[in-house]
Amino acid sequence: WPNPVHSGPSLTKGRTVEEEKTAPATKRRQVIKKGLSKKCDSPFLLLFISVKSIILPLQQTNIIAMTKIVFKELTSNQNVLFPVSLSEKIAPNHPVRVVNSVVDALDISCLLWSYKGGGTSSYHPRMMLKVLFYAYLNNIYSCRKIEKALQENIHFMWLSGNSTPDFRTINDFRGKRLKEHIKSLFSAIVLLLQESGYVSLDVQYIDGTKVESASNRYTFVWRGSVEKNKTKLESKIQAILSEVDKHIEQDKQERTPDTLPDMDSCGLREKVSALNKRLCGMNKAEQKQVKKLQEEYLPRLAKYESQLEKLGDRNSFSKTDEDATFMRMKEDHMKNGQLKPAYNIQIATENQFITNLAIYRRAGDTGTLIPFLKDFRETYHRQSSIVVADAGYGSEQNYEFMENAGIEAFVKYNYFHKEQKRSWKKDAFAIQNLYYNRERDYYVCPMGQHMEYKGQRKSKSDLGYVSVLKRYQAQNCEGCPLKSQCHKSKTNRIIEVNYNLNRYKQKTREKLMSEEGIYHRGRRCIEPEAVFAQIKHNSTWNRFRLRGLEKVKTEFTLVAIAHNIRKLAKKVSSLLFFTYFCRMASRKEIIEKTKDGLKIKMDNERAA
Repeated sequence: WPNPVHSGPSLTKGRTVEEEKTAPATKRRQVIKKGLSKKCDSPFLLLFISVKSIILPLQQTNIIAMTKIVFKELTSNQNVLFPVSLSEKIAPNHPVRVVNSVVDALDISCLLWSYKGGGTSSYHPRMMLKVLFYAYLNNIYSCRKIEKALQENIHFMWLSGNSTPDFRTINDFRGKRLKEHIKSLFSAIVLLLQESGYVSLDVQYIDGTKVESASNRYTFVWRGSVEKNKTKLESKIQAILSEVDKHIEQDKQERTPDTLPDMDSCGLREKVSALNKRLCGMNKAEQKQVKKLQEEYLPRLAKYESQLEKLGDRNSFSKTDEDATFMRMKEDHMKNGQLKPAYNIQIATENQFITNLAIYRRAGDTGTLIPFLKDFRETYHRQSSIVVADAGYGSEQNYEFMENAGIEAFVKYNYFHKEQKRSWKKDAFAIQNLYYNRERDYYVCPMGQHMEYKGQRKSKSDLGYVSVLKRYQAQNCEGCPLKSQCHKSKTNRIIEVNYNLNRYKQKTREKLMSEEGIYHRGRRCIEPEAVFAQIKHNSTWNRFRLRGLEKVKTEFTLVAIAHNIRKLAKKVSSLLFFTYFCRMASRKEIIEKTKDGLKIKMDNERAA
């Protein structure tokens, strides 16, 4: 129906449309009724139009009627007859359910045997594992924060069954109970992933990273400094003993020798105790020297011996974390190449799941590959058929070990990428580009001189591996116009060739340049590198919280377990969505087929 106010016949005589809008409501209703009485006699229609004629002017003159405000009921202080179940508040595809299912599937009998029994009741280790795994999955590493989450977070409440262990209980369980069993729990989870088809354990993508220790950055002890100070102290001790011995009458066999080659704190302590028995026959200067020897030099010598024992085969350690070694790291906030106490973490991944891990105190990656592969075999009682790693692991010793173990190694070596460049291939003075006569065993230099075989030498690495290098020397380099470009030696040029290492390099080069090698090289960049990025950056875990090698292993294993469960939860969530999508698609397909069938049936009936 048209608005009667704007219709021509219903306007008051002598007024425009704008004047009619501002007219009193009573007169307007009279006009409306008068104008509509000729068109329709329905009382309901008249009532509708009358109400509309009242509301429209109010809207046009910005007069808005206030409606009643209604709030939802506040029931925070109200008692509930039937308590709400926490399980109903948690989504079916939430990661906390994955943590619960994974821990329930683990065999923790070895952990249960570690409890002695007696005394008060203990929190169940399965519940404590669920809480720790879920806390690390949510980047909560502090025991006090875990304690707070158990009292406030419904996911932690559901996992713990409303149990509230304090931070000391959580810390003792993490640092003491799990110390001997965490690696077996990690391997059990990896085997569950293998059974589910997420990993096969047939390939290892290996890489390492350095993580800073919790110790102070400036509490360093260096091997060179300790050995130098120990040598100075031993010379001082020798001078004092020689001076004291001159004034004591004794047999030649009992005289202190001029040199003490194997001096240690125990021998010095026996010598000082023997001198103390003769103090009555000494003057004050000699007694003062013996006292200084006992109170100052003896403790210092014992300290140096203890530090050398802690160093082992390392070059440094930290006073506040004696298992940490000072290493050069990428995270250099001082921008001066400062060494920091850290640990070298090695992992093996497959489909971005961590399948093996180890922590070493040496900075280089080369010496960690063999013990890492041995640890994989001890853990899973099998060995992977393929190992992929970067150039930091390419050494003669590692290639030999993998060849003897039947492992197909896609491991780069130094200068692998540099060898592909044109400048490397065209360098006529490089050893690999010199002509070699296999029958007569000699090289030919760029000037045409024969470099004859001169013998061989053995080179021993810091790991104890012995390499054999053959030596070849040119006959006469004097007056050669290319000498400045060829070598910098004052004598004739000598080259050393490791034929065993060259054989391994040639074999590895062919593998890496093959189609399978190119695939593994590309895959390696997104396997362990992505895992380290997820752990360090996304999970904000870039420094250890615990101290000591055993506790550090426990901490990183928890981080690795949390990473694997996080990846599993994402895949399970995607799988649930895919299953739901397939079900919905199949339902739509059934409905469409049913509609088509009904259409065909109706068309047939009409045709009949």
